[in-house]
Amino acid sequence: MRKITILGIPSILILGLLSACSGVDVKHAAGRSPELIPQDFFTGKICADGVVRNRSGEEIRSFNAQILASWDDNGVGTLDEIFNFYDEAGAEPKRETRLWTLTPIDTKEGPALKASASDVPNSTVMTYAGNAIYMSYMLRYGEPGDTIDLHMEDWMFQVADGVVVNETKMSKFGFHVGQILLVMRKVSAETSCLVNG
Repeated sequence: MRKITILGIPSILILGLLSACSGVDVKHAAGRSPELIPQDFFTGKICADGVVRNRSGEEIRSFNAQILASWDDNGVGTLDEIFNFYDEAGAEPKRETRLWTLTPIDTKEGPALKASASDVPNSTVMTYAGNAIYMSYMLRYGEPGDTIDLHMEDWMFQVADGVVVNETKMSKFGFHVGQILLVMRKVSAETSCLVNG
């Protein structure tokens, strides 16, 4: 089964990437509301819907996603993601999955989360302040023996209670190659997130 990212969320361009770090620090969002605390938002079931655009801005895929999020007694979080991607109208969806582990850490800037997944070669740090979350990481995308390393830069903003807008910029060798735009919303356990099951 192919894999993608949510927290970024999904990513599917085999156009590759590896980009420079963001010029904006998450601390710029300090004091903004509604406050986006990972342990509060990423709990229970979350539905996500979005699009993938190429470097020219053309939509090349759309998707629905389901995230099941939980935290254990040690404060370690799990994000179990399932995505259905649609490459063209009427086509069967392509399913991709991803499992994030979020571990609390202390940094000189304050509390943060170490974020890791099997197809993220090096764990990254999820930082947050005010209504924003930021992560920058390398995604190893593809099947064994046929992979490409893509640089993902994720920004998430809570714009209303239970609603988060996510933008992921994708690059390779410092060149922009695409973008993922999605909206995540907290839903009841009975809600169906995936259009085709």
